[in-house]
Amino acid sequence: MIHKTLTDLERLAVRERPGGQPLMHQTWGKLLFMHWRIDAKLLRPLIPHALEIDEFDGSAWIALAPFTMWDIRAFPPFIPPIPFLSSAHELNVRTYVHYDRVPGVWFFSLDCNSAAAVLGARTFFHLPYFNADIDLEQDGTRIDYSLARTDDPAADFEASWKIGDTIPYSHPGSLEFFLTERYCLYSEDDGELYRARIHHQPWPLQKAELISLESSMIESHDLATPKGDPLLHYCEELDVKIWPLESLDDE
Repeated sequence: MIHKTLTDLERLAVRERPGGQPLMHQTWGKLLFMHWRIDAKLLRPLIPHALEIDEFDGSAWIALAPFTMWDIRAFPPFIPPIPFLSSAHELNVRTYVHYDRVPGVWFFSLDCNSAAAVLGARTFFHLPYFNADIDLEQDGTRIDYSLARTDDPAADFEASWKIGDTIPYSHPGSLEFFLTERYCLYSEDDGELYRARIHHQPWPLQKAELISLESSMIESHDLATPKGDPLLHYCEELDVKIWPLESLDDE
């Protein structure tokens, strides 16, 4: 019987910079990870069978991640940002999976206020992107974030949080490392499974305090938002490089 739990070395291996040329650069910021424990059996019907659901301390996790992006540009690096296409707000609903011992992210949905980004991600990454009206406002250490999806199925999100103190970089074996240090995404199209590599420095995390939350993002997938307060981690800014999608059927 194959042991499904990944080792720390396997989780660290995917942090290495991939070979070849990345497809694009983005800067992610004002990002709040909101995590809840969830029974993996509830997620199993929503995830391709070939992907193993990644668990920590005996449970799967589901997350909401609202953030903003800027300095979005294609590579080679000398291609400058394109006006009106170089920034956007986004929120994703996600969990964690692994394939062939490589841990990554599975997105249930991604909402964005850039129609061009939605079309591009659907086309080139086979990701379940949705158009949405999104607003982010900051006053000191307080951030207010609101979203109204303009596609079907309907979904809304409204939250406010306060940014807290910096916390140490997470280390392998910790829950923070499991939840945030993810260096690839998985997607599926017409029964074919894909993976795209992502490279960045370790997440510079901060504490956060939730002021208010009203959301139907998880419910839009016929799942109930888990009970209790979410585990929160905040990141002010992180530069990210993204590699092209590769078919896992070719491995």
